[in-house]
Amino acid sequence: MKKELTILICDDSVLIRKKLRGALEELGYADIHEAHDGEQAVAISLERHPQIVFMDIVMPVKTGIEALREIIAALPETKVVMASSVGTQSNLKEAIKAGAYDFIQKPLSQDAIARVMEKASAGGGA
Repeated sequence: MKKELTILICDDSVLIRKKLRGALEELGYADIHEAHDGEQAVAISLERHPQIVFMDIVMPVKTGIEALREIIAALPETKVVMASSVGTQSNLKEAIKAGAYDFIQKPLSQDAIARVMEKASAGGGA
C-alpha cells in the first residue's frame, strides 16, 4: 500500500540518502525526493511542498539549520526531522529552537525512521 505523503531527504551523503529512501519505501512511501545540500532542499521544498523533510545538519552550500529556517518560514506546516551524528549535539539544540519537528540519530535505523514517520503521519508533536 502506498502512503500519501510527500517526503524530502536532504543529505550530502548519497549512501545516507539511499538508505533512508529504502527504509521509507519499505514502509510504503513512494513520493520521495532528494537534495544534496541545504540550498537544493529549500528549492525542492518550495516546489514540491513536502509534508516531511529529513535534513542533515552539516552540509555544504547551506547548512541544515539555515535550510530548516527557510523551509519553516515558507511552509510552516512542514515537519522537518533533523539527522545528527554524535558530534553535532549542540547543533541539535539550535535546530529545535529553529523549529525542527524531531531528530533522528545517525547511523539511521529502520526502527527510528518508522517511529518518526508514525508520529509525523499521525500529526503528533515532537
